[in-house]
Amino acid sequence: MFGFKSKQPAETEPGKDRLLNQLKLGLKRTHALLLTDVADLLQGARPVDQGFIDTLEDHLLMADFGVPVTQSIVNALPARIKDKTDQAATVYQTLRELLHEILAPVDKPLNVPVAGTRPFVILMAGVNGVGKTTSIGKIANHFIRQGHSVMLAAGDTFRAAAVEQLQNWGNKNNVTVIAQHSGADSAAVIYDSLQSARARNIDILIADTAGRLHTQGNLMDELKKIRRVITKFDPALEPECLLVLDAGTGQNALMQTRQFNEAIGITGIMLTKLDGTAKGGIIFALARETGIPIRFIGVGEQLDDLQVFNSNDFITALLSSTE
Repeated sequence: MFGFKSKQPAETEPGKDRLLNQLKLGLKRTHALLLTDVADLLQGARPVDQGFIDTLEDHLLMADFGVPVTQSIVNALPARIKDKTDQAATVYQTLRELLHEILAPVDKPLNVPVAGTRPFVILMAGVNGVGKTTSIGKIANHFIRQGHSVMLAAGDTFRAAAVEQLQNWGNKNNVTVIAQHSGADSAAVIYDSLQSARARNIDILIADTAGRLHTQGNLMDELKKIRRVITKFDPALEPECLLVLDAGTGQNALMQTRQFNEAIGITGIMLTKLDGTAKGGIIFALARETGIPIRFIGVGEQLDDLQVFNSNDFITALLSSTE
């Protein structure tokens, strides 16, 4: 398959090439859907005309970039290409610039303050099936490798297997998991975890919550209660409210984000399962329409398949062939 060559300077950080290759593989389906026909057009002598723009528009929509983002790209692209017969190089660079302008404002890694109030709380939220508990295990591993002490709170008391699943991740990462019996009050579990984490001087407390549809008012109220409990424990705590979204849900992710943001004030997004969908363009819709920082992306099932979001790397991987 045709793939554009990046003009970006080569990275020299250890493991950078491996991470980029992982990302390319994870975005392979989106890359294929977005660029197959578009790249074929660029191979020939055909200029960048309305037919090319129409084809690009169709593929942006199919890859779930959404109507507002798609329109902004197809409207801006022709105006920025001065020589419309200069095919691949000009189109690639211009498309890259447009995509980067969308993603750069939400490219804000989650950094734990060195001298902040402890514990730093990461409250995980999301609908059922997005991979929230698995993501907790991966995020815990990420911060442990940075030298932080981590504790997990089993706030999902609704699903019987949730506590066991989180405890398994605790064992893998060699961290303590605070849990109570099935059906216990989730807010009480979080409060107990806060007390325990502070007594042990833990750097980061990652709190699981039950998966819930954004349309379930009673469960959203429970999430609001958990958020209030954190403030009640210590008003100085400013938790990271991290919303986990499945990239395969496409435009529905926007509705989920709006509803969860209204409930608890989302401060960051983690987009999972990018490797299992051709709808990776949803990340651009999320960036343009919500402006909420994208902290992490998931491109596989393994522990190291969690990546800190980097807009330059994401666009390079999206526009580059894995071949």
